[in-house]
Amino acid sequence: MEAIKEPTKSEGLTERLIEAIVNGDYPAGSKIAESDLANTFGVSRGPLREALMRVEALRLIERAPHVGARVVELSQEKLIEIYAVREALEGMAARLACIHITDEEIEGLEHLLTTHHQHIEKVEGASYFHQQGDFDFHYRIIKASRNSKLISLLCDELYHLLRMYRYQSPRAHSRPRQALNEHAQILAAIKERDPELAEMLMRRHIMRSRQLIEQQLDTSDDKEIAS
Repeated sequence: MEAIKEPTKSEGLTERLIEAIVNGDYPAGSKIAESDLANTFGVSRGPLREALMRVEALRLIERAPHVGARVVELSQEKLIEIYAVREALEGMAARLACIHITDEEIEGLEHLLTTHHQHIEKVEGASYFHQQGDFDFHYRIIKASRNSKLISLLCDELYHLLRMYRYQSPRAHSRPRQALNEHAQILAAIKERDPELAEMLMRRHIMRSRQLIEQQLDTSDDKEIAS
């Protein structure tokens, strides 16, 4: 029975570690000590090490010689690179989704956007991107592409890194209502099974998010020069 319980414990611990890092409980750049984590989560070293390996595979933790394991630090330059990759790959995912998505999945996305609209109106957009809502929309479209490599790259390797950035980034740089409108346009193109339009709209949508990061980077550079 113990052999069955340990992987289950490790998987649950992986999710708890992911959320703790994404939420900022373990800040970017902070050192990860196995002994401290074992005490915090009340687990043995075996499942903890397995969970840490999984989190490291998601790029949320990195190891350096003579330093050990630390929570990854996302520079704005790295984020711009990630968004450039997203722009190309999620555009492709939207194109493929036009071919493979089911009517049931489209209905699910329509319901999702209705829920998002109600949430934004209720909280005046303040926490939209600090939920998983925005990423849930993208996540579902990527899954609907039915392309296993795209799903692996976007939903495993980049997904939680982007959640981490978005959760911890200044809310002033979000654009909830505009983003929701763009989501609706993308979904309309997918519903019409228009791959060219869906790809173009998705690429433009992510490009605008990248431009916000670039503007933030330019502002930071100006402040450093002024000082």
